[in-house]
Amino acid sequence: MISFIICLCVLIGGYFIYGRVIEKQFGPDDRPTPAITMRDGVDYVELPEWRIFLIQLLDIAGLGPIWGAVGGAMWGPSVFVWITLGTVFGGMVHDFASGFMSMRFKGEAISDICGQFMGKVGHFIMCTFTIVLLFMVGVVFAKGPAGLLSYLFSAGGTVENFFTNTEMWLIVIVIYYFIATFVSIDAIIGKIYPVFGVCLIIMAFGVGGGIFAKGYASNIPEIWEVIGKNMHPASTNAWPMMFISVACGAISGFHSTQSPIMARCCSSERQSKKIFCGAMVCEGVIALIWAAAACALFPIEGGKMTALQAAMAKGQSSCVYSICSSTMGKVGVVLAMLGVIVCPITTGDTAFRAARMTIAEWFGMEQKSWESRLVVSLPLMALGYLVCQLDYSTIWNYFASTNQILAMIFLWTASIYLRREGRKAWVTVIPATFLSAVTMTCVLSSKLYLGNLFGKNADIAGRIGGVVLAALFLISFLNKKHPENTGHLKHKHD
Repeated sequence: MISFIICLCVLIGGYFIYGRVIEKQFGPDDRPTPAITMRDGVDYVELPEWRIFLIQLLDIAGLGPIWGAVGGAMWGPSVFVWITLGTVFGGMVHDFASGFMSMRFKGEAISDICGQFMGKVGHFIMCTFTIVLLFMVGVVFAKGPAGLLSYLFSAGGTVENFFTNTEMWLIVIVIYYFIATFVSIDAIIGKIYPVFGVCLIIMAFGVGGGIFAKGYASNIPEIWEVIGKNMHPASTNAWPMMFISVACGAISGFHSTQSPIMARCCSSERQSKKIFCGAMVCEGVIALIWAAAACALFPIEGGKMTALQAAMAKGQSSCVYSICSSTMGKVGVVLAMLGVIVCPITTGDTAFRAARMTIAEWFGMEQKSWESRLVVSLPLMALGYLVCQLDYSTIWNYFASTNQILAMIFLWTASIYLRREGRKAWVTVIPATFLSAVTMTCVLSSKLYLGNLFGKNADIAGRIGGVVLAALFLISFLNKKHPENTGHLKHKHD
């Protein structure tokens, strides 16, 4: 319990202290933003700061800090450390940089910004990575809610009727995605998403309050009690898998695809800390609460989180439902249903919206006219529906790893940007190097990528190779000359 409280204080303090350091390094000023200079009534629309914050929170969070944190609790309270330090020293700078840089570069998507620093090949890689990631997020968060709605109307699988058809719900969700992706951002997203953002916060604090009010808090193990112990039921090493699977709530490349959506709605660069750092820390707090709840409600057996594993074997939604009902009673059940159904949908539709914007920018297609938006949106939704027929777990596994690889690439891009602007880049270089080691270890050791090449030695080869490659990335960055910006970069005022 003490560990949880300490981590919570570090998260909140990190926003005020380290957030100011990040802000100083990037140097936001009073120049006009794209929402003002490029207003089109569709994607570039000035919105109130409080509304942008809540939409940004829902865009980047959804169920990510819930499912990810609960799954991360399989490693016990060790996940508290990653959520806390990952949020403060990784997630905050990543989200601030992606939102701020998008404002500086005419509201461009991160893939286009990275292309300015990495050349045509880098631009192609980033566009491909970004679109694939956004597409997978949209698919994952369409298929999941469809199954949940079907299960809900079947009364736990005991009834069959029109509303228990998963395929029907999938079609309904995809149609909604098309509408939300196609229309102006203030038509649907700007109006109803702040409400759902508030619900997400209420659900998290309800769970946190329930932990203490019902006496579960004393069950939370302390970090120092498990040092050197692997509490994962399958003895899966925390490095690198905990850092890959627990992304939302620490640092997530998906956030860099969502920040430009809200960057196009900001009236001042000086809002960057409140909106982007603030939403990231809020997500970190939500993740920390859910991780603590999972540690508190599911007893440790033989030094392992086997009870939590058994609960998750019944489905992540069932596990979330159990936590909400245990901590908040009937109110918790209602919020749980709202959370596990609505939150994924609201994340999925903004993912498809960002994919539409990225594709349009890649091919130079204007998006003010409805005909142009239709040309991109319609085939995107059709392909999304087809991919929804694939195995859910396969899609999710590739999403998790691709997510962190994207975060790594963007952090190196932000580092180059800072150097070219004549600013100190250590705030981005440190998390970029760390995430390079994590992702490269995963690529070399996981069977999803190159793990089969090393056979039984994949784990050792991955760890050594990951650290070596991260070191090479760092050396390359430090040795390469990054001339200060002399006006060649396409800033929004050019």
